[in-house]
Amino acid sequence: MKKKIEELILQAVETLKSNGVLAQEITPNITIDRTRDPQHGDFASNLALMLAKQVNTNPRQLAEKLIAALPQDTAIVKVELAGPGFINFFIDPTAQYQVIKQIHDQGPKFGLSNVGAGKKVQVEFVSANPTGPLHVGHGRGAAYGSAVADLLQATGFDVHREYYVNDAGRQMDILATSIWLRYLEECGEVVHFPSNAYRGEYVREIAWNIHKNANNEYRRPVELVFEDIPPDEPAGGDKEEHIDALIARAKTLLGAPLYQDFFQIGLNNILEDIKIDLSEFGVDYQEWFSERRLMDDGSVEKALERLRAAGHLYEKDGATWFACADLGDEKDRVVVRENGQSTYFASDIAYHMNKLDRGFDQIINIWGADHHGYIPRVRAAIQALGADESKLKVLLVQFASLYRGEEKVQMSTRSGEFVTLRQLRNEVGKDAARFFYVMRRSEQHMDFDLKLATSKSNENPVFYVQYAYARVCSVLRQLDEKNWERNLPLGMENLALLTEEHETNLLGTLARYPEVLERAALQYEPHQLIQYLRELANEFHTYYNAHQFLVEDAKIRNARLNLICAVKQILANGLSLLNINTPEAM
Repeated sequence: MKKKIEELILQAVETLKSNGVLAQEITPNITIDRTRDPQHGDFASNLALMLAKQVNTNPRQLAEKLIAALPQDTAIVKVELAGPGFINFFIDPTAQYQVIKQIHDQGPKFGLSNVGAGKKVQVEFVSANPTGPLHVGHGRGAAYGSAVADLLQATGFDVHREYYVNDAGRQMDILATSIWLRYLEECGEVVHFPSNAYRGEYVREIAWNIHKNANNEYRRPVELVFEDIPPDEPAGGDKEEHIDALIARAKTLLGAPLYQDFFQIGLNNILEDIKIDLSEFGVDYQEWFSERRLMDDGSVEKALERLRAAGHLYEKDGATWFACADLGDEKDRVVVRENGQSTYFASDIAYHMNKLDRGFDQIINIWGADHHGYIPRVRAAIQALGADESKLKVLLVQFASLYRGEEKVQMSTRSGEFVTLRQLRNEVGKDAARFFYVMRRSEQHMDFDLKLATSKSNENPVFYVQYAYARVCSVLRQLDEKNWERNLPLGMENLALLTEEHETNLLGTLARYPEVLERAALQYEPHQLIQYLRELANEFHTYYNAHQFLVEDAKIRNARLNLICAVKQILANGLSLLNINTPEAM
């Protein structure tokens, strides 16, 4: 109905252009909103208020001319001028029944649109370092990013989902060295394991497998490993210097090829685990983009050369600096260290240059909220590369806190004391985890209630929504048990019998689904879809408890069946977009 009203207003605008009231160059941005008070109609437009300044006229007078120019339509029974220039539309109550037919005709496609007009959008999300399994904090970014990408695709965007694999740099060296030290323990060496190494059980498992296959091939005497190594933090030293010295010693004692074995085996094991974990969580990507690829193909050097040619780099204290403070960052940043090694930021500049060169209309980065301070420097890099910084959209996700009873579970990848996403999924299920993760705005903090997520009660929101779907399925099974035929045409012919307040409420809510979908996509807020599904489920449960569906009167029975099957279809459509199942019995 909103689309219909937009079309009618657009025709009125064209009429006013043709008679000289509006200039030909005016291209109105028509917005239609549902009214909060039924006394003000069903829909309202503020177009007259928006255009009044452009045409230097009184908005009420312009609204009157727009109303007079509106074509007649049987679905609209009245149009009123209100307030300073609002145009209110009153819809024929019988027109609302058309949504049931549209839902049945379009099925899974109902609500989909082409508002994105095929624009190419890259959505990069999760991108956790492959140094350990994904934990419950990563899960929220995974669920949110997946939902945003799917909503954009459902509204006509050409979406490319991407995971940026940080498979180069110091953290990967810490992982490789951690695995080697655990391997030495498997060989029988007594190792004082560094406080800043990766301590998770997964590191032991990788080391155990290497020892199983290679026996003592990589063994080196522990005395040589720790000879003249700066003390660790517990011994009064610096833990960073300690682990860096051990990395250098591992590379020296093993040599490049053998050290690379530990680096690659660790990377391959953990990255494969991450891929499996995300796929089982309902998250898949078109591309896993390697950071090392940027170094191997010269992209980092190319990006820095482009910045240098544009006058954005300078030398200071033996390092190369990016003058990003002039472009909105709080200070300049090092891109090449004194030792000639490029920084992580240099790789990130090259990665965003690659994104731009691939021709995406919109680049969406979904980051943890702790990366907030990183945004200005990336925007500065995009400007310095000569691109439009508005192409970049950064969406922040607060990590979720997990509670077991009253006790908060601490999470640290380095220490190994964390709950993995896989453990969470095994405990509460994929559906509950995804639903809970996107139930609130991404930038809001969330406490994940394990007890609530596993409860089979109306207090559990995902159970409540899925149960509405299952209840419709139960009604249809009862229909079959009675050997009563569901007569779709008879139901359509008698939709006007749906006059109960619960029924008219459901009709209005069903009609809003396409609007909710479009708004949730364009605002990157899948929680709006969650809220809508909870509202629809609540209205259905209320209807279910107040009325009988399988009544003797075939006309009323089939009209109600058509209505609740439309509810079932919309629940399926919405939950499917969130990659949440629709069980037929609960």
